[in-house]
Amino acid sequence: MASISIWPGSASFSDTINPTPFGFYDTDTDFTSSADQVATWCAQRLGYPIVDIELQAVNFFTAFEEAVTTYAQYVYQYKIIENIGTLEGSTTGSNLNNQYVQPNMGNTIAIAEQYGTEAGSGGNVTYKTGSIDITQGQQKYSLTDLWTNTSNNPGGEGNPIEIKKIYHYAPAAIVRYFDPYAGTGTGIQSLMESFGFGNYSPGVNFMLMPTYYDALKVQAIELNDTIRKSAYSFELIGNDSLKIFPIPNRNEKLYFDYVVKTDRNNPVRTTATNLVTNVSNVPYTNITYNTINSPSRQWIFRYTLAVTKEMLASIRGKYSTVPIPGAEVTTNAVELRSEAAAEKTALIDELKLMLEESSRSKYMERQASEAQNAQDTFTKVPYPIYVA
Repeated sequence: MASISIWPGSASFSDTINPTPFGFYDTDTDFTSSADQVATWCAQRLGYPIVDIELQAVNFFTAFEEAVTTYAQYVYQYKIIENIGTLEGSTTGSNLNNQYVQPNMGNTIAIAEQYGTEAGSGGNVTYKTGSIDITQGQQKYSLTDLWTNTSNNPGGEGNPIEIKKIYHYAPAAIVRYFDPYAGTGTGIQSLMESFGFGNYSPGVNFMLMPTYYDALKVQAIELNDTIRKSAYSFELIGNDSLKIFPIPNRNEKLYFDYVVKTDRNNPVRTTATNLVTNVSNVPYTNITYNTINSPSRQWIFRYTLAVTKEMLASIRGKYSTVPIPGAEVTTNAVELRSEAAAEKTALIDELKLMLEESSRSKYMERQASEAQNAQDTFTKVPYPIYVA
């Protein structure tokens, strides 16, 4: 049986060739100075010098690097989850380590813009205006030429459009604002005029009224049109026919608002590169060990010990007994592996709980609870009694 190297009792990070597999923190003086101390502490926790430890300095340094990397993994994952909505679309060129990310409504606004597009009240898709010539008495019109002819379709050849609204000719509300028959008992003439009966008359009735009254009356006229009169409505039949309601009573141009479907349905908001698009390219890099505070370092030390137990269990598990000078001992590989697994799980759960409790949502919950408790306390404070 080959002899197994035994922990010599001390470690020197600077004298070890390739002390860690990845070298993430090899230039961080805080990490390198702590590595020797962590190696000694782990060896002593494993029983040295009472028992021999079948590990070398490089094993402890590797475990130490893994512990720091695991800590950073969970910390940054939680920060990414909390801020991904804010960070999407930002540049990947800046390192977010130790940077405060200011929450914003960017993604919420982007979603709202999609609703705005459909409602015709904003959004990030341009509403365009088109027209077709309608003929008196004809309800159905072909849109084939409009959709395939580039000159008629501003959306471009092969880009179908979606009609959002059709307009009919309606006299401006201000034209009907001044009713020459108001107050004469023949005010019904105004309603008749709005339906196309008779001629429009110039305003002859003037009263000194507040300006807001003018705005309210114009709005009332427009609301009256909306409720009492039907604007042109439409029905798309298949992909090439437009049916208009009611039946046109004259030859004219019919104007409509539309969107180009490819503009609205394109999910790519920008063609720029080097932007945050998902959790994999949020610009967090390896954590800087010298910025980690003492409580977090304690977690790293304990996780390092759990990893060294796992390493030692793998080594001792290779043989049922291990030769030592003058004797053999039975290994405790099974117990070490079980302890290592339990300790790693407990430490990760502890870290997750701490990160969850320090999240922005939990902070706001505590703030709300504190405010409610303070309010409840103040309601129980008796009013002072004043004596003259």
